[in-house]
Amino acid sequence: MQKKKENDFMHWEKYSRQRIRDIAFSAIGKNLNYRDSPPIGLPASYLDPKVFYSDAPFLSEAPFMSTMVANPNHIGCHTMGDSEPVFSGTQALERELIEICATQIFDALPDAVDGYVASGGTEANIQAFWVLRNYFIEECHAAHQQIAMVYSEDAHYSMPKGANLLNVKSIVAKVNSESRLIDLAGLEQQLVEAKMEGVKHFILVMNMSTTMFGSVDDIAAAVSLFESMALSFKIHVDGAYGGFIYPFSARDPLYSFQNKHVFSFSLDAHKMLLSPYGTGIALIRKGHIKYAMTKEANYVKGKDYTLVGSRSGANAVAIWMILRAYGSDGWTSKIQELLERTDWLCEQLAKRGIVFYRHPKMNIVTLKPDLIDHALAEKYFLVPDDHDAPSWWKIVVMDHVTEGVLDHFLLDLDKTLEK
Repeated sequence: MQKKKENDFMHWEKYSRQRIRDIAFSAIGKNLNYRDSPPIGLPASYLDPKVFYSDAPFLSEAPFMSTMVANPNHIGCHTMGDSEPVFSGTQALERELIEICATQIFDALPDAVDGYVASGGTEANIQAFWVLRNYFIEECHAAHQQIAMVYSEDAHYSMPKGANLLNVKSIVAKVNSESRLIDLAGLEQQLVEAKMEGVKHFILVMNMSTTMFGSVDDIAAAVSLFESMALSFKIHVDGAYGGFIYPFSARDPLYSFQNKHVFSFSLDAHKMLLSPYGTGIALIRKGHIKYAMTKEANYVKGKDYTLVGSRSGANAVAIWMILRAYGSDGWTSKIQELLERTDWLCEQLAKRGIVFYRHPKMNIVTLKPDLIDHALAEKYFLVPDDHDAPSWWKIVVMDHVTEGVLDHFLLDLDKTLEK
């Protein structure tokens, strides 16, 4: 087996603005130019030239917008081999960013993971569930009713959505109200009942930051439980929010492809990476995405293995540009700065007696509503867990949440506390 060198993990090179521009435009140049060579049989389209004119002067310095105008269709999964050859330039950048995410963020061996840029974290999650469901059906001869998804009550709503779409059972585990960790004793009883009902295979979803709390599931404890019960299971990690934070702040080998139980990851670059919408990422161990192949897509070179089908190559270029603009060292420094700002906010809240939950390696702080004035929460656009009857208010410390913004929030908070 190929081994990684120790310094291969969490390191990708930072590129200059000029180098990013040159590589991106070179990739566009390797694609088919619809205007120069109009395809009459290719299932592709160029943008209306009356609106999206390609000779706008600013485009020469805007590789992402230029890719949008060029409109490459990245249908298929380009880590699998054959793909539509007319888009080979930008497909190469997508393959590179998938390899960076797999090997440098989640510690996979080189060329050991397949993946693609999805429409968002929801699609990336459902793609993984789809592959796993079909794996259990084809390899284990399981019926739909013999497969269940297991996830915590804090998990994203794409979990029940995926279970509903794929016609598999949902097992929703309760969490401790203080630690936000899964109640393992309760889950054990749920698993016993599921086995009695005929469930034989489990898709275990582990949260690398829940949406509302930023909590991270105890993956070791969950694996220990499933192994003690001799269950057939594979883990999907929902890293749609935490995937670009937690690996840099915690360096947790259990939340990586070094963990033999981890089958797949989802990421969502439009959150922490500040990329455009439509930039989710699905990562699945090599040799398994074949279970989602659409055999009927005969006109697509290399077939299609993705949930969405046609998708914009510009989104892949956008993520690649951001990763290369920072490099691993730059991104790690940015995450550290945000965490230090979050630490400071938590110190200030604690001084004021505000009860909150915060995972120490995440930049989400969720406040109990007792001392939080509703008008204050609305002024600063705090996110409630329930818009009708909030039990928590969420703060996410990102680039735009500067020290000055937090100072203003705390000053206004103090005014409400004095009433």
